[in-house]
Amino acid sequence: MADANSSDRHASAEAVLGTVGVAHRHVSSAEARAANLAWWDADADDYHDTHGEFLGVADFLWCPEGLREADAGLLGDVFGADVLEVGCGSAPCARWLTDQGARVVAFDLSAGMLRHALDGNRRTGLHPALVQADAEHMPFADGAFDLACSAFGAVPFVASVTKVFSEVARVLRPHGRWVFSVTHPMRWIFPDDPGPTGLTVTHSYFDRTPYVEVDANGDATYVEYHRTLGDYVRALHTAGFRLVDLIEPEWPPGHTRVWGQWGPLRGKFFPGSAIFCCVRDS
Repeated sequence: MADANSSDRHASAEAVLGTVGVAHRHVSSAEARAANLAWWDADADDYHDTHGEFLGVADFLWCPEGLREADAGLLGDVFGADVLEVGCGSAPCARWLTDQGARVVAFDLSAGMLRHALDGNRRTGLHPALVQADAEHMPFADGAFDLACSAFGAVPFVASVTKVFSEVARVLRPHGRWVFSVTHPMRWIFPDDPGPTGLTVTHSYFDRTPYVEVDANGDATYVEYHRTLGDYVRALHTAGFRLVDLIEPEWPPGHTRVWGQWGPLRGKFFPGSAIFCCVRDS
């Protein structure tokens, strides 16, 4: 999952990319793709040094709150199913699905993240297919999969979420299931701070202007897009999906891990993640 907009962003990636500040402005699909490809390639090693143990090598974690697919069962029985993971990162979810008997294809934009995915495959002996691809232009045949999933992957980082959802619908079979998790849209109104400062509203929920980190020339080095809950619902409907559930995980007792803006203080008062469970119409 992506450690988006977080205060523990690794300085080494910023140094490599020359990040000097933050802007809020329009960003095209091409600029966002280039920036986020460079970002995740630069940050892949530090990201896994920091979060790899929590994510596991063959485990399906939906969100920083610690909700696991093994407990939630949001995808249903995956044995024998053809499954696509969108924005797989190092692919621990894909390996877990493979271990459950699914036939899995997992893709990510970043070669750096896929390098860690290949290492995880070697270490576990679980071998989901790994592909480098862009979520707005998926290189898969129509109706190739029974299920698609994404745990904080790709969706917040693309210019057109409608295009991504339409691509997912295209590659799914009729009545195929699409389940994805993202930062809860209400988090957009607060600073990315797991402490008391993160409880104070500073932004408008209705401002969709992308969050952009920039270099000295003003070129994007990292991009993330904000959508409201309504934006997601409308985009899903446009792409031909029916929303059957929206899960807002509560912060579990005894869970003390701070992950960027996620932590027990903020988790006590409002959700940090949203998980959309959808079915493709026939």
